[in-house]
Amino acid sequence: MSLRRRVAALMAVVMAATLLAGAPAQADPEGGTKALRDALEAASKGFQDAKTAIANAKKRQGELSVEVTNSEAKVKDLVVAVGRLAAAQYRGGTTSELNVLLNSTSADSYLQSASTMRYMSERDARSITDLKKAQAALTQQRKDLDAAINEQESQLKELKKRQEDALKALRNAGGGDPTLGFGELPAGANPAPRNPDGSWPSEGCSVKDPTTGGCISPRTLHAYNETKKAGFNHFVSCYRSGEDGGEHPRGRACDWAANMSGFQDVDASGADREYGNRLAAWYIANADRLAVLYVIWYRQIWMPGTGWRSYSGGGGPAAAHTNHVHLSIR
Repeated sequence: MSLRRRVAALMAVVMAATLLAGAPAQADPEGGTKALRDALEAASKGFQDAKTAIANAKKRQGELSVEVTNSEAKVKDLVVAVGRLAAAQYRGGTTSELNVLLNSTSADSYLQSASTMRYMSERDARSITDLKKAQAALTQQRKDLDAAINEQESQLKELKKRQEDALKALRNAGGGDPTLGFGELPAGANPAPRNPDGSWPSEGCSVKDPTTGGCISPRTLHAYNETKKAGFNHFVSCYRSGEDGGEHPRGRACDWAANMSGFQDVDASGADREYGNRLAAWYIANADRLAVLYVIWYRQIWMPGTGWRSYSGGGGPAAAHTNHVHLSIR
């Protein structure tokens, strides 16, 4: 090969290396197996759903308790009123139509007396009907109250089951031990929209991902925007295709690099690690507002109901999540 060709080839290699060095690296696929990720997703969603159901059951229980109290007072008053009617009839207080006719001095007097008697009879009948309706309503309200209490107990069992499912999956993967996490920060994110019952609406990969040109869910975009507003401005990548069982291809996950420029193939340290610590703590503080499914950072994973636990992703810094914070959104 001539000298000119050798120089040209060497320059091409240098230029390619320069371009690669200036571009942010891509994060490896989420650590762990597909079975692990599926189990963690199901456990986290189940916990959140049970938590919402408990809140709704408690709210309904409170409403029904007020209704029962009011109905009990109403029934009590109606029982007293109907009791007085019964006592009056027992003493012969009811006037027969014949007596009204005999005691009337004129047709007008008779009609007036008969009208009064009919009114009193209808009033007495209404009192008895109102009592029966009030008693029936009270009986139903008590049944509904019992059902609300039973729903709470059922969902509490579901919460416990989902916690156990998550811990079992983590332990099977070599993790799951409790950890100290990364400190606490106050919640400040604007809440993502919920359904009227407090649950999270189903969303797909339907809006443009500002980090890759792919797609993400509206709720993931909301979390991205709130994270930026909170001052976390290091390199981030959300949508990623071809990942088996992960949240990235579904548009429900973002990787936030600890380093400003991108994913470095080293464990974060110094200011980069502190940045990741603050970001992870901020996500946990705003988990209910942003519909956080789980957060992975520095060989630890946070899920609703389990807190921070050890996480063995395997592989280098990307798989162990020591160079980026992984966020999965419901």
